[in-house]
Amino acid sequence: MIDEERIRDRAHLLPEERAAGSDDPQAQAEAVLQDSDDREDYRETAPDLRIEHRSPDEAAS
Repeated sequence: MIDEERIRDRAHLLPEERAAGSDDPQAQAEAVLQDSDDREDYRETAPDLRIEHRSPDEAAS
């Protein structure tokens, strides 16, 4: 289960998400956070896989 505070924080749409539109920012936030958490969990179970990790600043450029 994803923390409600994290969902509320993430539900504030990013500029590109606002431009594309969202019917349900809350559900979108929950899906994004769940995907992120799943990727983190997977990374722990398969440390030998090459997964690129970038900071938010690096990802934006």
